[in-house]
Amino acid sequence: MSNLKERAKKLKTDIPAVFLALKEKRTSWYAKIIAAIIIVYALSPIDLVPDFIPILGYLDDMIILPALIALCVKCIPEEVFADCRARAEGLWNNGKPKKWYYAIPFILIWVAFIALIISVFI
Repeated sequence: MSNLKERAKKLKTDIPAVFLALKEKRTSWYAKIIAAIIIVYALSPIDLVPDFIPILGYLDDMIILPALIALCVKCIPEEVFADCRARAEGLWNNGKPKKWYYAIPFILIWVAFIALIISVFI
């Protein structure tokens, strides 16, 4: 159980660190793309799979986000991410900021999905 708590605490620090790495000049362009996806996904008030869907709703937060962060960390030089992680300590102590415009990509995905379903049945 403590391992899960440690991972959650690390994730709480890694998301702001990825945000800082996104702004870092020493971060490669492909790592910045992955970092941008992570930040949009993490700060969006809407998940790709809504949390009210049993099991699947929380699995996306437990699997997708950590997997994307792990991929992003591998793409960023170690010294750069260590610096970003150190600067990220306590950055979002009051909770992660939630912005409505981060939800736009997910709203568009759901609208396209619903339109696809409607077009199949009509």
